[in-house]
Amino acid sequence: MKRIISLGIIALSASFSVAASDGLVKYESNYSVKETADRFEDIAKSKGLTLFARVDHQKNAASVNLELRPTEVIIFGNPKVGTPLMQCAQDVAIDLPQKVMVSEDDNKKVWLTYNNPTYLMERHQIQGCDEVIKKISGVLSKLSEATVAK
Repeated sequence: MKRIISLGIIALSASFSVAASDGLVKYESNYSVKETADRFEDIAKSKGLTLFARVDHQKNAASVNLELRPTEVIIFGNPKVGTPLMQCAQDVAIDLPQKVMVSEDDNKKVWLTYNNPTYLMERHQIQGCDEVIKKISGVLSKLSEATVAK
């Protein structure tokens, strides 16, 4: 049984690349920025999350005659999860609803990126909400993994 679980973990980890730094969690995607963002939206909706906005920064830059690599931000959430977090530390509202950024780097790699909930916990000195932070971390991880999966 342990061997099957281990093989599953190895196969799963081999299917995408994850990096964490500067309070951000990044997943490499084999899809375009648009495809990755579309996939994320579809999966988030299927899980009952509310999609508040999708911002196409490249399009906005072009509207003022500036260039930017493909970069989109999706703003989404669930008040049943966000509200308890704000009850622990109201200042965290500046970082809510949750956001993911889907962008293309200068090497043409596409990344799905979000704020690490643990970083937000430290930034806003949140205490007594460990279970909520754990739940948010799990949801973000599962959504991201499903989005970038082949």
